[in-house]
Amino acid sequence: MTEVFVAEVAVENTAYHFDKLYTYAVPEEMLTCLCKGCRVMINFGSTSRQGMVFSVCKVGSADGLKPIKKQIDKTPVLSDELLKMAVFMKEHYFCTLYDACAAMLPPGLSVKVAKGFSTTDLAVSLANTLPEQERAIVKYISARKKPVRSEQVCKRFGIENDVMLKAMAKKGLLAESALVQKRSKNPTVKMLRLTDLYDDNVTLSPKQAEVVNILLMSGAASQKEICYFTGVTPSVTDALVKRGICCCYEEEVTQDKYTIAQTPEVQPEITLTPQQNRAYESLLEKYNMHKPFVSLLYGVTGSGKTSVFMKLIDKVDSENRGIICMVPEIALTPQLISDFQKRYGGKLAVFHSGLSLKKRLEEWQRVKNGEANIAVGTRSAIFAPLKNIGLIVIDEEQEYTYKSSSSPRFHARELAKFRCNQNSCLLILSSATPSVESFYAARTGRYGLEILDRRYGRAKLPNVITVDMNIEASQGNTSGYSTVLLEELRANLESHRQSIILLNRRGYNTFVACRSCSKVISCPNCSISLTYHSANNRLMCHYCGYSMPLPQDCPDCHSTKLRYSGMGTQRAEQELSSFFPGARLLRLDTDIVLRRFSYEQKLSAFRRGEYDIMLGTQMVAKGLNFPNVTLVGVLSADNMMYTGDFRSYERTFSLLTQVVGRSGRGDYEGRALIQTYDPSNPIISMAAAQDYESFFESEISIRKAMLYPPFADICILAFIGKNQEHTIRTAQAFAADFSSLAVDSYPTLPLRVMGPTPALVSRVKNRYRYRIIIKFRSCRAFRELLSDTLTAFGKKREYSDVSVYADINPDTIL
Repeated sequence: MTEVFVAEVAVENTAYHFDKLYTYAVPEEMLTCLCKGCRVMINFGSTSRQGMVFSVCKVGSADGLKPIKKQIDKTPVLSDELLKMAVFMKEHYFCTLYDACAAMLPPGLSVKVAKGFSTTDLAVSLANTLPEQERAIVKYISARKKPVRSEQVCKRFGIENDVMLKAMAKKGLLAESALVQKRSKNPTVKMLRLTDLYDDNVTLSPKQAEVVNILLMSGAASQKEICYFTGVTPSVTDALVKRGICCCYEEEVTQDKYTIAQTPEVQPEITLTPQQNRAYESLLEKYNMHKPFVSLLYGVTGSGKTSVFMKLIDKVDSENRGIICMVPEIALTPQLISDFQKRYGGKLAVFHSGLSLKKRLEEWQRVKNGEANIAVGTRSAIFAPLKNIGLIVIDEEQEYTYKSSSSPRFHARELAKFRCNQNSCLLILSSATPSVESFYAARTGRYGLEILDRRYGRAKLPNVITVDMNIEASQGNTSGYSTVLLEELRANLESHRQSIILLNRRGYNTFVACRSCSKVISCPNCSISLTYHSANNRLMCHYCGYSMPLPQDCPDCHSTKLRYSGMGTQRAEQELSSFFPGARLLRLDTDIVLRRFSYEQKLSAFRRGEYDIMLGTQMVAKGLNFPNVTLVGVLSADNMMYTGDFRSYERTFSLLTQVVGRSGRGDYEGRALIQTYDPSNPIISMAAAQDYESFFESEISIRKAMLYPPFADICILAFIGKNQEHTIRTAQAFAADFSSLAVDSYPTLPLRVMGPTPALVSRVKNRYRYRIIIKFRSCRAFRELLSDTLTAFGKKREYSDVSVYADINPDTIL
């Protein structure tokens, strides 16, 4: 008698309120090959979906169970440890099981389910009697001798959707099936160029003429660039393509930036200072315990934290244990990757979006097969399929990029702790400005603490000057640069030293207002002001991408008295060019992406001395080591402090400390200037002194009084809907359900529930956003309470058109 087996499967595209493991019968032909960690195709309701197998077990009977239709993977793609982590993620981040699994897999391994159609014997026998279009469709599909994707058929015959194909299937002419397709192609960008049909006599609308002018100047451009510089929508470019004036084509936008040398270069043994060596020996002792342990490596900027954990990596590697090293953004730390490649060669695997899909899949496969045991990357590296992990390092652990802003909304630090427990290994959190939560845990004994309070070698901390911009304004200086900073920049240029300028706002002016009616020109889709960009002479929304030409008068009262306020990186660059016309300037902000130059290429050019001054947003403050940089200037330091978020002081202190620390890292003495309208603010003075411990003492007392992390956890419940009143009612109904269940079933659970209130930006893309803030202490009881509320509320159909999600300990509560 054949043994009967069933599989517990997590199904894709399930809503949280009906997400669970579903049971399916295992067909006889899969009994010898199907195991947990494999993906399968199953019928779920009336649709075909993917699923991840969590268990396979023997049962007495599988009567009434649907069978698994197809096995996608021949071998498991997720280990037992990673399947356990998926369950952990569902419980702690309130996502679905399949979403948690999907986050762990490289994009090159993902598949999609497409609808396919094949012909039936009936269609073949009736072919000559069918209407012309049906006959042509049957002939087209039968000639391919396998199911054809519905969109392929629709495109071939100019059909808008697959309604006709479904009707043919109902008549028995076509058979519908699910096709599994691998997403192995690299991302592409839509490019446009002019065709031979264009000449000066072609009649064009004004918007079409703008597009043509861009293409005449550039030869070819991406649709994204065209829309940025002209403000047109894609419908304008599509119309030009239909007329034959332009043609479009796809161009791959990613390339493999990292070539892993299989044989490492001969590297000298890392030499540590006495202080570094004490930290290393202490960490080595924790590692040798072979028990889960978290330690904070705290050191001033330039103190050599990297050398300490690199030496420990050497030790763990010599014992053939797995290593994960995470950085906030690889594009900003090319030197670290280069050092790893030279030292470890083919043992290294890089997890980064700069790689092609094929290369990312290869790197993942190398780790899975045991060919590479060191995974370096951004937060996705925490999912590396390593076995027997010995060490996990999170560099610059305070950075917000370790927190995912989309589902599953995990924090890499928490998942690192999970893997640390599963593998009984050492987790090192490294930073010059640790998060308040991490330093508190170290101070109270939950984490170990290693301190490096001196810079490595002969390098010294820079001298810092705080410039009072009120005095500059009273003396008639209306530019964004103080006279002191301009003098220092001039001196640096004359001595052939390099400088870094930080301004954490992109664009030209931050907003445009009318002096007559006091209205600020705002986005029609979002509750936010538009930012002026000089590169395209347009006002743009940084939330939805809406743009409009720079108006000559006020859209409300038509007064011509417009006022341009605030300064972004584009204006700062223009002013700098006017002060130093001969200087070689490099601007780094997210707008540079449109020009398709990688940050890494730009930073490498700066390192080679091809630029004198680098100006940018916060990306110029992190993980950079340029020995020839001896001057750092910070513009508008106050803008970062007064956002209203409880982390604003922490972010400001960290950013100022980090950027000041870029100066004087080589043999030359460094200087830093911080421009502010509030020079007495203690945050600025503490950052100038690189005095983290004083900042921590000040901040922790505020957190305790206000009951913010680490003294409580925070949950943001977000509600997003098209109708404002309905969105408010939904949030109020959820708050009532949550409070009622808490009082009835969890009366002793300490909670503070605030709201619902509008989000700081209450409307984005014409969708209204409300939130409830809950302060709580993370425990199983709270997770059960919130999960039960989300599950019950998700079944209420009257609120189904409002999106609801939970975000635990978000980066911001605004």
